[in-house]
Amino acid sequence: SIPVRWKTGRLIFVNSMSDLFHDDVPLAFIERVFEVMASTPQHTYQVLTKRAKRAAAIADALPWPENVWMGVSVENDRYTFRTRHLATIPAAVRFLSCEPLIGPLPSLDLDGIDWVIVGGESGKNARPIDLAWVRDIKRRCSSEGSALFVKQLGAGWSASNGHGHGHGGEWSVWPRDLRIRKMPAVRLPVGA
Repeated sequence: SIPVRWKTGRLIFVNSMSDLFHDDVPLAFIERVFEVMASTPQHTYQVLTKRAKRAAAIADALPWPENVWMGVSVENDRYTFRTRHLATIPAAVRFLSCEPLIGPLPSLDLDGIDWVIVGGESGKNARPIDLAWVRDIKRRCSSEGSALFVKQLGAGWSASNGHGHGHGGEWSVWPRDLRIRKMPAVRLPVGA
């Protein structure tokens, strides 16, 4: 992957506490959000949804400028179907947020997926992450050419490995083979 370069813009996570593709969000509102993103090409927008089926169903009604990255949440194998809907969306970067990763992903298909973010659960009652799950995703990313970003190993891993009650984000105590933070290859516009 190549490094992401922003000249004057920012990386903006559009809806960290909501879902733009929720059934109650009118198409006109979603279209307006996409118009704003298209009109501000200096910024890169990350849009994350759990409603991959709706996003795919209305994708043809939306402009997909190169500065819009589209992602879906996949926290365990039950939700790997979301990746197939995502793969049909014409976003410049398609990504998975496997955070919190609470189970293995044996059905994961990364065909058409540019980037995978993995993280353990944080918080007081965090479920532990199994590093074998992360290593399996790492192997799949390597095989498919998807960039991998291991964000954190989670509070459960941190506590069970004698690192206190942190969120497992302390890079220096991780196994060396999981210290991976790659960004996706970005399709830069002609002349950039």
